[in-house]
Amino acid sequence: MDVMTLGRTLGFSFAAGVNLYATVAILGLASKYEWVHLPAQFQVFNNDVVIGAAIVMYLVEFLADKIPYLDSLWDLIHTAIRPVGGALIAVATLGDATPAVEGLAALLGGTVAAGSHLTKTSTRAVANTSPEPISNWVLSVSEDAFVVGLGYLALAHPIAALVVALVLIGLIVIFAAVIARTVRRWFSRRRIMPATS
Repeated sequence: MDVMTLGRTLGFSFAAGVNLYATVAILGLASKYEWVHLPAQFQVFNNDVVIGAAIVMYLVEFLADKIPYLDSLWDLIHTAIRPVGGALIAVATLGDATPAVEGLAALLGGTVAAGSHLTKTSTRAVANTSPEPISNWVLSVSEDAFVVGLGYLALAHPIAALVVALVLIGLIVIFAAVIARTVRRWFSRRRIMPATS
């Protein structure tokens, strides 16, 4: 897997974890209208049924994202869907590859999509507890803009997409480690407190 392919794989997989349907629509429209020169394997997305279904599902998600708690339910359902979508997109970006390489790409794409999905889901769950709806709407529109931006980078500038994806993955790992350490410390304090009282 060369650097350009890796950039597209990570960029699209990360975007799929945030909004799978927008990512598939971008891939399909870019292939159909030849926005940029893409390798032949991207023709798998150049199908009117795939593009149409992705756009319809994107519109459904766009509406669901604006309604607190429905948004959380939608994200919960997509905990199983977005990582699988990220894995399939990663395999599709490879073109001809050995089964071992396809398996590794699926694992990488699924893991990256799961990481971005869980980050999005936990952020939105916190925003959904807010009594005002504005924060939810702002987050939703920002996520859509992010997916379009990262999709554009992955299409036109795969190396830039690779850098962005690696930085974001690094931040997710750091934040996850900080949260895990904080939770562990909190639980250890809770265990000590009854013993000393």
